[in-house]
Amino acid sequence: MLGFSPKLPVNQEERLWVDEGFVRLEAMLGRKRLLEARVVLPDAEHFPDAFDRSKASLEALVDRICGYRQIDRTRIKLEIFPDEAEELRENSLWSIQTNRPAGIYFGHESVIEEDGRVVIALKSSVLKDPIVLVATVAHELGHLILLGDGHIDRSAPDHEPMTDLLTVFLGLGIFSANSAARFNHYDLGGGWHSWSMRRLGYLSQEIYGYALAKFAAERSESRPDWTRYLSTNVRAYFKRSSAWLAKNAS
Repeated sequence: MLGFSPKLPVNQEERLWVDEGFVRLEAMLGRKRLLEARVVLPDAEHFPDAFDRSKASLEALVDRICGYRQIDRTRIKLEIFPDEAEELRENSLWSIQTNRPAGIYFGHESVIEEDGRVVIALKSSVLKDPIVLVATVAHELGHLILLGDGHIDRSAPDHEPMTDLLTVFLGLGIFSANSAARFNHYDLGGGWHSWSMRRLGYLSQEIYGYALAKFAAERSESRPDWTRYLSTNVRAYFKRSSAWLAKNAS
């Protein structure tokens, strides 16, 4: 009986980068952080507070994410900046926005607060999409862990992708993976409709699929229940990667 070898959704270079990234993060933070990370889900158990885009509800959400990331909330000052690119959807029936910053981390000495807090600024339009909002906050808090705590240097060529990978390593990868490609539809009236695709972050859906499979394999989770929260594409990439990892386990 012929068998088919599972095919990875990533190439060899991407696979090795993820594998090495897990090793690097484990050396920085310890394997215990990986094994004991709470997988955060987009449900009422993990985010029980109502979110209405107000400053109070945003603060409550950030407080909760800081708790999941084991970060002292008092180290952070949160700010919102306007989205000057919001008009893009009105000027095009199809638009692709690539790697536009949804959040900014200010942790260098020139902009750090007098009380020692770092500043995390979020684009106002991010508040409209809770999944993207959580992914953005998780990424910016990752900068605080990696850059702020001295684990990685800002000059490292892959420090941004590593910050995205950290969201997987610490249990918030579902949000980052599902935000890697977001499709939106707008009814402009008069029979006209607009479609847009926004790409958030530095890793593709394929890389997230493999990274999440690697995360599950490292924790000996053969069929994790949390995969049902993954988008269709990411879940498919996860399954292919899991099959490959199981077949090629050393």
